Amino acid sequence: MTETVVNADPAELAKFSDLAHRWWDTESEFRPLHQINPVRLDWIQSHAPLKGKRVLDVGCGGGILADAMARKGAQVLGIDLAAKALKVAQLHALEAATPDVQYREISVESLAQEQPGSFDVVTCMEMLEHVPDPSSVVRACSSLVKPGGWVFFSTINRNAKSFMFAIVGAEYMLNLLPRGTHEYLKFIRPSELASHCRASGLELVHTRGMEYNPLTRRYWLSDNTGVNYLIATRKP
Repeated sequence: MTETVVNADPAELAKFSDLAHRWWDTESEFRPLHQINPVRLDWIQSHAPLKGKRVLDVGCGGGILADAMARKGAQVLGIDLAAKALKVAQLHALEAATPDVQYREISVESLAQEQPGSFDVVTCMEMLEHVPDPSSVVRACSSLVKPGGWVFFSTINRNAKSFMFAIVGAEYMLNLLPRGTHEYLKFIRPSELASHCRASGLELVHTRGMEYNPLTRRYWLSDNTGVNYLIATRKP
């Protein structure tokens, strides 16, 4: 029997598992995820209204986005390989009585073999920069979405500006994120992600940057993709 190679970095999984109990503390290390969630949720909704849709959230962590999409009327499955974070997500769903959200510990590649073409919308947010082979994740997301369905990605650009803002600024100066959250060499240029998408049969529809003001603690979308950015794609 051939052993399945899991596209995950054990150190990355351990990093997020150790912080799992703090996922839903809005003033914890996960504060930025809580702050960007309304922005990315509105952006997803502007392309693909979620009510009544079957949605997959890849790399769901503690369920911040998955829970919000379920509250918009979607039937949501969140998947991750960090077991502790998934338990936190499941517990929060029970405590908050969130409708139509489930969580599974499974890789996106394995789910793609199990349930190809099963979802109207697939989201993969702030996850690609944490895996050894992001192109494999993109291929699996493309396999999982139905024809005509949407796949949304967000990640971090790789350049001098992103190093200064996402690592030096966010992790060392502003303490928005724990030190070591990101590795610069794992950042992905928009052209690279676009290439992965096209190679996987996804059509690029829209790209937006996400900016942050540390004084107002406000995030917003713009045309500046220099650091954080989002890509909306569609399966023909």
